[in-house]
Amino acid sequence: MKYLLLAITLLFACSAGAQTNYSIDINLPEKEILRDHLDLGGKNPSGEALSVNSYYIEKDGKPFFPVVGEFHFSRYPEAYWEESILKMKAGGINVIASYVFWNLHERVEGQFDWSGNLNLKKFVELIGKHNLYAIVRLGPFCHGEMRNGGIPDWLYGRPFEIRSNDPGYLEYVDKLYAQIGKQINGLAYKDGGPVIGVQLENEYQHSAAPWEWAYPGTNKEFTVAQMDAALAHEQIAVTDGKNPWLEYGKQHMKRLKALALKNGIEVPLYTATGWGNATIVEKGSLPVTAGYAYPFWMEPAPSSFYLFKDIHQHPDYSPVSFDTSLYPSIPAEIGPGIQVKHSRRPFVPYESVNPLMVRIVGSGSNGIGYYMYHGGSTPVFEGKFYNEEANGIPRINYDFQAPIGQYGQVRYHFKHLRQLHLFLDSWGATLAPMKTVLPSTNAAITPENTHTLRYAVRSYGNAGFVFMINFQDYLETTDIKNVNIAVKTADETISFPFSGGFNVVKGSSAILPFNMNMAGTLLKSATVQPLTILRHSPADYYVFSSIQGMDAEMVFPSSTRITRLNNAKMSSVHGVKKIVSDGGEPFSFTADGVNVLVLPPQMALNATKIDEYLFISDALILDTPAGLQYISRKTESRVDVFPAIKANPLASEAQLEIIKKPVKGFASYNIRFQKVEPCVTVQKISDQKYTVKLNSDFKGLHDLFLETDYTGDRAMAFIDGKMITDHFFHERIWEIGLRNIAPDLKNKEIVLLFHPVYSSYSYLKDLKRNLEFVDNKYLKVTTINVVPEYSTILKNLN
Repeated sequence: MKYLLLAITLLFACSAGAQTNYSIDINLPEKEILRDHLDLGGKNPSGEALSVNSYYIEKDGKPFFPVVGEFHFSRYPEAYWEESILKMKAGGINVIASYVFWNLHERVEGQFDWSGNLNLKKFVELIGKHNLYAIVRLGPFCHGEMRNGGIPDWLYGRPFEIRSNDPGYLEYVDKLYAQIGKQINGLAYKDGGPVIGVQLENEYQHSAAPWEWAYPGTNKEFTVAQMDAALAHEQIAVTDGKNPWLEYGKQHMKRLKALALKNGIEVPLYTATGWGNATIVEKGSLPVTAGYAYPFWMEPAPSSFYLFKDIHQHPDYSPVSFDTSLYPSIPAEIGPGIQVKHSRRPFVPYESVNPLMVRIVGSGSNGIGYYMYHGGSTPVFEGKFYNEEANGIPRINYDFQAPIGQYGQVRYHFKHLRQLHLFLDSWGATLAPMKTVLPSTNAAITPENTHTLRYAVRSYGNAGFVFMINFQDYLETTDIKNVNIAVKTADETISFPFSGGFNVVKGSSAILPFNMNMAGTLLKSATVQPLTILRHSPADYYVFSSIQGMDAEMVFPSSTRITRLNNAKMSSVHGVKKIVSDGGEPFSFTADGVNVLVLPPQMALNATKIDEYLFISDALILDTPAGLQYISRKTESRVDVFPAIKANPLASEAQLEIIKKPVKGFASYNIRFQKVEPCVTVQKISDQKYTVKLNSDFKGLHDLFLETDYTGDRAMAFIDGKMITDHFFHERIWEIGLRNIAPDLKNKEIVLLFHPVYSSYSYLKDLKRNLEFVDNKYLKVTTINVVPEYSTILKNLN
């Protein structure tokens, strides 16, 4: 069904500071949803069912909103998998996806390796242990900036074409799938396990990786059958939609699914990358989408990824090979970061990611998939590097500027995205059936137009959410001031704010509710963003976050009984009751017995939900079997708990004291670690070479990070002549986590080797800083420091 772009009046004021009024009519037919037309779905032993309709995934007949985070188990130490899975869970991820890179597991033909960091079975078991779901990306082709895209070197000289229907090739795929089937045997959803889905192939008839068999100076040769060579792109691209080999491709994807089933890989969801006209299993797979705002394969320029659209009808990287009306819009690869390569150094601002995701969801996606959510290090075997060297990728480093970095570092966008994930956890089922409605002003917005408000509405009946952003990649936006939005339903017009205007601060995003049912209490409108629902007896807590630039207000019908105002005040105006802050935040009240809490932006940013409580801290808090694990690089910070827990908490490796709470209803604590100052010796060997010697152990520390601030082309780190990681300069501090190599540091030093940037290098267009070249080169090592990371277990808090 096509949505109408609504011709609604936009009043532009002539005088400076006057209000700008936007209006949108949502009184349109609801989304038509088809069921039972796809060969997808399944049940687990308890009878719980997963199914897919034309608009969203359902679990036991109710909408399920997947939040998928990509984490490559083979690129991270097995010893820390569980901690990273808990970090992802704390960030709001409910499904973990991972490639199975064929060339890592079968480095020698016929000899499969599933041990240590390649232990797929253990990885999936840990995902299930912590009540998350898994999607296993089977290959055989993966890409992932891996050598040959994950295809083993030894397939190159075989008497058949890879990624084809040749029986010789499919015989090898059969053997691969048989091995994967053994690894996940008993772990599929039908067996009560966490594996709800697998991905077949990757970007089939759309993309390929360069073979590493090329010689210096020769053109790249790609991992693709000859007939598909004209269709293959080195990375994601928009195509003309023409594929003379489409029927052949459909047969190939069907055969891959049949091979998976033959080898016991039976799951509810078979996914296939659907962007860029890639081929899928028609009506037998879920085509997933993508979006990268800062790709290393395109010239830096403002993109359309920050413009609202009907993304269900018009996916990004269209045209596509499938009928969009038959499948939900669920991304597998939205880039919350990007990999750097030698010829390109895109810098992804961490604050750019949440507006991107608000646009994705507001445009009609009913799932989220991040590539990568967690970075890592590509393994080295027998001295052989497995990253995609032919494309200029670092040999080991696969940090990806991800929310969780190469060494498990939690970054700003981890926290910012967590706010969105909390919202989706509580209101995703409400959101999923809602149609997307676009304002008439949307048609005139281009990436370069940063003065017109970017917004959309998702609604069902008279209820819904207003989504808005004020961000554009590669352009500086400004505050959009004094704005009012009128949402016209079948029965009324709802204004945001109730009267007057608000500001949309540059770089910001917001989700505003209207006609929200809060356990029988009607919230007419609000200029605060829903954060989460805390289920408690006798009444739940509905938690919201105020938004920078907007005065927080919540509007209820006049008949609503408002009581227990705390740091808030109420006024009756024009037949409604309006609640606003009384000089500070957080503030709280009850509405017809429903508890309402509004947090200031920073507290919402730092909020983690565990067991129906909010733990608010700038530290990372994980829900582990031993208790709540508190991880911080600060020696002292606070934890606010809501609602207050009456037990007396204890800290295993830190001092804990009760402190003044921000407002009634909280319990607040100060956590203090004994400061550890590691003894480190840094010696300069030359302008390009330094040594770092750790003269103390890790006692009292969770991890220790080597931080290097330098400007140059690239850097490498070695221990005893063996490279442990590398780094391509892209205007961020270079970090190396040391705990995994702690045994090597007792008697050995780290050697850091830096290379200068030259004035002829093409990636200079990606850098913001101006370099003063001497003899056409520049290198400066500013500081080399170590930063401790502390941890303690908090008892009696959950």
